[in-house]
Amino acid sequence: MVDTTIVCTQFEQHYGYSPEIVVRAPGRVNLIGDHTDYNDGFVLPIAIDRTTYIAARPRDDQQVRVVAVDIDDQDAFGLDHIAYSTNHPWSNYVRGVVKEILSEQHHIGGAELLITSDVPRGAGLSSSAALEVAVGYTFVKLYNLEMAHTSLALLAQRAENTFVGVQCGVMDQLISVLGHDGHAVRIDCRDLSNYIVPLYQNTSIVVCNSNMERMLTNSAYNQRREECAEAVRRFKTWYPDIVALRDITPAMFDQHAEALPETVRARARHVVSENARVLRSTTALEQHDVMTFGALMNESHTSLRNDYEVSIPELDILVTSAQQVSGCYGARLTGAGFGGCIVSVVDTNAVESFRQSVAEAYQKATGRDTTIYICRATDGVNQVKG
Repeated sequence: MVDTTIVCTQFEQHYGYSPEIVVRAPGRVNLIGDHTDYNDGFVLPIAIDRTTYIAARPRDDQQVRVVAVDIDDQDAFGLDHIAYSTNHPWSNYVRGVVKEILSEQHHIGGAELLITSDVPRGAGLSSSAALEVAVGYTFVKLYNLEMAHTSLALLAQRAENTFVGVQCGVMDQLISVLGHDGHAVRIDCRDLSNYIVPLYQNTSIVVCNSNMERMLTNSAYNQRREECAEAVRRFKTWYPDIVALRDITPAMFDQHAEALPETVRARARHVVSENARVLRSTTALEQHDVMTFGALMNESHTSLRNDYEVSIPELDILVTSAQQVSGCYGARLTGAGFGGCIVSVVDTNAVESFRQSVAEAYQKATGRDTTIYICRATDGVNQVKG
């Protein structure tokens, strides 16, 4: 965990005086509901206690100076000309957010920023979204901007889409602003409404990183989106008013599934069933039925592996190893797939045996190490100093 006092000390050492404010924005893990977001569906993430911190102070000119402690690099740019940086790629997340703030006609000045984070980079825990949200919230607080949390998330997403050039959905940024301590948040990706869902108190959320770089290429991602779009076009033959696979119920799918091409049928089956699993998971958690929730996680992984075909052998080994440990209620890959992490719900008393068993099984099967994080659901972005 990052100590706020240390962040302030680092700022003082670099800039020569104390920061005016410190803000934090968390990373996330999605418990269930993957590849549903771009089909107008449902997701169930948590904000995690792995956090990006920014210490900041306003300037009386139009310059933004920023130092990234964790990678020992720094950058500076003017508000009058914000261009993409090839020399400091990490800074484009900062530059893009600032540019989006200006594009909305908000009046801001320069700033001095210091960034540090314990959200692992490249692990699928949304370090980029945490950074974007933290930058946006820093300027909101420094310059007393009127901006709702949802608007901040959408602004951060636009920065990543249009400036950084990554076509992400909005889930990561939304949960970073909407996170709720001890709870998951069900997000409706159609209207961005959210619903707070309690987590079972005697369980832990355990994330295991395959340490396989995610290899979901643009072509694979775009192909799956097109297959979902093709499913919608075909379902419109029977249901002309539908807009997305979100509108297809399991009963509607079953009635017409055989009329779909095999691959399109499999992709649609995952999305339709995954949306249903998210809704059933909400009910299970509210009823403190962790056994049902775990079973739904297991079903989700099978669907992602067989119907959506986004798993890889290393992820399957991690999931199987996790599911075989006494005290693990359920496990599944989380995120886009083709590498990255799995998430498990584990009895708190079994966490240490889980950690040891999964690490040993994965090493034996693959010759690789897994990095394991015990995650707690935490609140979304907020100001912690000043």
